[in-house]
Amino acid sequence: MEQLTVVWRAMVLDRDPGADVRDLPGIAVRWADCRFAFWNCVTLTEVGADAGLVGRRLVQAADIMRSKRHPGFLWIFEDLLGEEARAALEAAAEQAGLEYAFPGTGMAGDLLPVPEPAHPDLTFVRVTTDEHLRTYADLNSRAYGFPLEDGRDGLAGSRLWKGRVHAYLGMRGDVPVACAATVEAEGRLFVILVATDPDWQRRGYGEAVTRKALYEGARATGLTRATLHATVAGAPVYPRIGFEANSPMRFYGLTG
Repeated sequence: MEQLTVVWRAMVLDRDPGADVRDLPGIAVRWADCRFAFWNCVTLTEVGADAGLVGRRLVQAADIMRSKRHPGFLWIFEDLLGEEARAALEAAAEQAGLEYAFPGTGMAGDLLPVPEPAHPDLTFVRVTTDEHLRTYADLNSRAYGFPLEDGRDGLAGSRLWKGRVHAYLGMRGDVPVACAATVEAEGRLFVILVATDPDWQRRGYGEAVTRKALYEGARATGLTRATLHATVAGAPVYPRIGFEANSPMRFYGLTG
């Protein structure tokens, strides 16, 4: 959760210096209010909150989300909730006007440095130009089912992604097939926006380019621990690199 609030602060303010970035009691707001829904984020931050408090926080979070132009997600780290609150979460979310969108898994590992990666089909290109950024955005849009314009709205023109972020494209000849990035966040490398083109999945491309981003990030920073938030598609890949699951996650959007 702390890695999310640190990394998303940087990502959201990079997208819009006037974005809504606030740390409220029990709620962190990281909301760019752009078309790229992953940059529109609210999360609960209290540890061990009971069912009553979680219910109130869900209502507050939904009210924040309703005040925005563009949709986004409430991120819930289940292991931060008290046992009673976890059991009551679905009913409380429904009462607050939230609906379950998809699951995730928080992962971490003391796994760096990793060996320099290689894949017989791929070459790796670091993201340094606006064209690279557009390609990176389009890979994410195709992988996660967003319109291309939504992904581009999240990354177009970013200085952060062409500098501080160790972002790489996996190229099969002239065809971009996968991408991954790492960024330093308070003593960790955070893995972010990993995607593989749906036409090129199950060939090890996502794992290879993730290893590349980790390798280069570790080489640049000297860090040894890495964290990430995995989707269902990515969850089986990361343990092969050395990550271990540490908390199930749930993503919610507004009802309707």
